[in-house]
Amino acid sequence: MVPVSQGIRDYREPLAGPGVSNPALDGEPGEADAEGVAERRAAAVPTALHAQRIDKMLVEMAPEFSRSHLQHLLERGHVRLDGAVATASSKRLRAGQSVELELVPTAESRAFTPQAMTLDLLYEDHDLLVLNKPAGLVVHPAPGNWSGTLLNGLLAHHAVAAQLPRAGIVHRLDKDTSGVMMVGKSLAAVTALVRAMAAREVQRRYLAIVHGVTPNEVFTVDRPIGRDPVQRVRMAVVAGGRASRTDFERLAATQKFTALSCTLHSGRTHQIRVHLSASGFPLVADTLYGGKPALGLQRQALHATELGLQHPITGATLRFDCAAPADFQQAWTALAG
Repeated sequence: MVPVSQGIRDYREPLAGPGVSNPALDGEPGEADAEGVAERRAAAVPTALHAQRIDKMLVEMAPEFSRSHLQHLLERGHVRLDGAVATASSKRLRAGQSVELELVPTAESRAFTPQAMTLDLLYEDHDLLVLNKPAGLVVHPAPGNWSGTLLNGLLAHHAVAAQLPRAGIVHRLDKDTSGVMMVGKSLAAVTALVRAMAAREVQRRYLAIVHGVTPNEVFTVDRPIGRDPVQRVRMAVVAGGRASRTDFERLAATQKFTALSCTLHSGRTHQIRVHLSASGFPLVADTLYGGKPALGLQRQALHATELGLQHPITGATLRFDCAAPADFQQAWTALAG
């Protein structure tokens, strides 16, 4: 019996050019390898796979890819059976039929590619970059957001980013949190910034708007944070979680809302959001942690407004103030004047 792999024809041909559409084979924009061509493999169904599902044939044709990725390509129209597009994994084959597979890179493989974007820079030199991140921009590629992230923009902004861990990103802001964040531009700077953050030598202050009125003008939440055991997309205050402390100061309040200044003493995922929600004061519009849209805000009411640090190379004291975007500022003015 001849293995399927020995009967595969492997060839490359250009994808449809600008303005040219091929509905049967086109994927999402950018679905091509580095040379802008698609790899295609073709083989005849052997007797051993007669009456078997087509996705089993695809695994034989491209064993280096996962079955789930191959099924995804099938569903997207990247497979032909006897010249006609096939999209159902359960399709049964007949010996001798022709199967053609167009191999498209996984989304993950395209995550760490340069993508030009406008960065709102507050400071930049050879070793350090400080920027104002807009709400809606994802910082680092992850499932559901494999492109269009800040990391992609940094790779396009300066060549050295490709040689740095996570393109120099040393801390993150959530997708819908706006404000100031820092990025290392050299390995020495990245190393120094990571150490400074671990030593709690970087000062970070946020502005937040929450539901309810806090009973105390100044208060601290010092409670451990870990993955929510029930809803895995959330974090939560859990026994055995990582030590986390946030200081809060009430700046203004109405009968329904409170404007807060928040100072981080640790940098856990979703820390401010979790500490406030666990205290009974969820952020306005933070639906993941119990908040509801209000005051014109449709995204979580959190803005990173201040960043203070020692320059990672020169040691100079740096402090940055970042004005809130229009949606947050409008809500803040309605509450605090």
